Amino acid sequence: MNILLDTHIAIWALNDSEELSEKAREIILDSNNTVYYSTASVWEVCLKHARRPEDIPFDEKEFSSECVNAGYVPLGIRDKHILAIKTLSRPDNAKEHNDPFDRLLLAQAKVENLSFMTHEELIADYQEKCIISV
Repeated sequence: MNILLDTHIAIWALNDSEELSEKAREIILDSNNTVYYSTASVWEVCLKHARRPEDIPFDEKEFSSECVNAGYVPLGIRDKHILAIKTLSRPDNAKEHNDPFDRLLLAQAKVENLSFMTHEELIADYQEKCIISV
């Protein structure tokens, strides 16, 4: 299986955090799976670490380096990923979801035929087959 990690899942995995579910841990550590991290996550870490370094344990350079050291494959942002954001499907009555990073990551997974691993409850409202909620 090819998996794109949501930013917080990647951070939890790199820190071996107790917040990472056993299911997520097993999928990430399964040697039959290829794990990806996105340039969007590097950007998100950059912004959030600058604003609240006590909440984000890495700066963007450390995050990227740790992802590579863990064997994760980088996924760059392409025009087709941005354009696919408009194709994401959610019910009209779903709670509003304003996180642009989540939407970009989900669009990347959809376009690249990756499974998107997340713990974000609002992403579960998207009617996309690629979502793995953990």
